[in-house]
Amino acid sequence: MAASTALPSRRSVLHTLASAPLIATLGTRCAMAAEAWPSRPLRIIVPNAPGGTSDIISRLITKPLSDALGVPVLVENRAGAGGNIGAAAVASATDQHTLLLCDVGGLAISPSIYKTLPYDPERDLQGVAMLAQSPHLLAVHPSVEANNLQELIALSKRSKLNVALAGQGTPNHLATVQLAQITGMQWQHVPYKGGAPAVGDTVANVTQAVLNGMAATLPQVLGGKLKAIGVAGKMRSPLLPNLPTLAEQGATDFESGTWQGVVVPSRLSKEQVARLHAELVCIVQEPALRAQLRDAGVDVVAMAPAETTQFIAKDRLRWAKVVQKAGNTIEGST
Repeated sequence: MAASTALPSRRSVLHTLASAPLIATLGTRCAMAAEAWPSRPLRIIVPNAPGGTSDIISRLITKPLSDALGVPVLVENRAGAGGNIGAAAVASATDQHTLLLCDVGGLAISPSIYKTLPYDPERDLQGVAMLAQSPHLLAVHPSVEANNLQELIALSKRSKLNVALAGQGTPNHLATVQLAQITGMQWQHVPYKGGAPAVGDTVANVTQAVLNGMAATLPQVLGGKLKAIGVAGKMRSPLLPNLPTLAEQGATDFESGTWQGVVVPSRLSKEQVARLHAELVCIVQEPALRAQLRDAGVDVVAMAPAETTQFIAKDRLRWAKVVQKAGNTIEGST
């Protein structure tokens, strides 16, 4: 089934994300009464390379969170090992001022992929807030002679494609494994240190395909630098209404995507967690920021601390089943 993709007018997603100053003062309206904590700058560790979905969201919330808490908030990218390097840094932090803006990899997938880890997600980290969720988008370089999933499957069987991964053990890594299991797709995995470099090399035709988060991938589709094949959500994206889901195109029941949330070391107090949660939820629910994320294909999904912890634990079980079926265990630890 050939899919004709009608793109929205190019009120480019990159322009939308660049308008972050619109939300620069929102934190002051969300601020709670001053407390002794935080007493120094907060550090948000993003376990991915700059330019990916987690990095984009972290930089959108930094200024309003700083305004709300009255201290500088700094972003530090610690990419690699499927998110494990960044997660380990936060799990071992003793300063009570280090946060992890996490995604699926280091907390929900790594415990099944890696036989040993330098941290225990359940013991060492606690949820603060779930912030956002978005589906993966399957896209290819424009030179690839396929316009829908079935054509791409047929092409891959004639000539194996290189598919870019955000890294070993990342959501899009296991999603590409799942999609191949369901469809018989033949492709060679090429790992990177994050979604942004994976997308960048697909734009450059170093790799031919990428299954990645909407926020980092959609701007390249809108700009004509990548060709969208299908969205991996339950429903079509309102940003690409004429693009069928991968399930509609024959990948029955296939669904994949990513989420972004904030976790902190377990040693932080309930009061500290509660304050962080209240500020973060207030910030992401502001209309200006919600609109920025929506135009990037990302939905705001706020959850309470305990609900966030439970959500991650449930997702951990889900991915464990996928890993077991794939038999894809990586030796060693980060």
